[in-house]
Amino acid sequence: MACQRIPYLMPLSTATESEILIPPLKFAEIGLKCLRGLTRKQRPLLKKTLTNVQGTIVFSACTINTIFWVTPLVVFAIFKLLVPVTGFRRLMTRWIMAMGENWVSCNAALFGLANSTRWEVRGLEDLKIDDWYLIIANHQAWTDIIALQTVLNRRIPFLKFFIKQELIWFPFLGIAWWGLDMPFMKRYSKSYLAKNPHKKGKDLEATRKACEKFRYTPTSVINFIEGTRFTLEKKVKRASPFENLLPPRAGGLALALDSMGSMFNAILDITIVYPNGAPGFWAMCCGKFDHIIIEIRTRPVESWMMEGDYINDREFRREFHQWLTQIWQEKDEKISAIRQAAH
Repeated sequence: MACQRIPYLMPLSTATESEILIPPLKFAEIGLKCLRGLTRKQRPLLKKTLTNVQGTIVFSACTINTIFWVTPLVVFAIFKLLVPVTGFRRLMTRWIMAMGENWVSCNAALFGLANSTRWEVRGLEDLKIDDWYLIIANHQAWTDIIALQTVLNRRIPFLKFFIKQELIWFPFLGIAWWGLDMPFMKRYSKSYLAKNPHKKGKDLEATRKACEKFRYTPTSVINFIEGTRFTLEKKVKRASPFENLLPPRAGGLALALDSMGSMFNAILDITIVYPNGAPGFWAMCCGKFDHIIIEIRTRPVESWMMEGDYINDREFRREFHQWLTQIWQEKDEKISAIRQAAH
């Protein structure tokens, strides 16, 4: 499995190997070189100040970039909503996706300017922009999303998340998510079904129907199946049997396979490791994103995964949990091995 260097900026129009590499800007180092006459006590203060200035500039640039691309995206999404013609909507969707990809590329460029990150990525060789993928990954920080967007942008279809149907009414973001064709899921609570037993299964039917449109558009759906970001406190609280992971939650993955399983060409099992610790968003803005290792393993979508009833069939649920726990055990061992090798 080859290790590939990931550039900070890919051309907005293509995903070929002719990327543009941008050297990082190190405001603190530049400032210290210009002011060599400072005392030892003054230098740390200046470095901290310049680092915060860099963080503010990068954060502001990311905000401007988001506004620049999201504003026309929302406008195009409104056009898509107002004109219920299939061909027109598919055209709008392609344009909206292109805006989303450009937003990701510009964010990657900004973080590339701010950081001198060492990227080690394995498993990109067989990925295709016109295939359907279900992605599962471990989750440590918000950095994970930015890193995966950078690595996978224009190598596979634009990343999408399952979103609760109620959030479609969220101002601006709701219409943006709808325009980007994010899959909206409808789930009834146990208490609701107890009062309305005739609604049993209707939520899954509605989700399947909503996802049917993806049959005609290559789609990538990502699921952080730990349900939250990994911390040592959460590991203890959830009594995790793993060294580097929280126990996986299978419900969302089972829903994705039940709703869209026949569409997926493969499952991308992604392992994310930060050898020196996972940086937060502000740390990325300040140039402290130094090293990341990403391994991508392609797994088949097997027929049994789509044939069972995860909610009502206890035996199928047990089998599904065993399969996912085995994957998580392998991932946990891989993370330990990668960290040991990196140090």
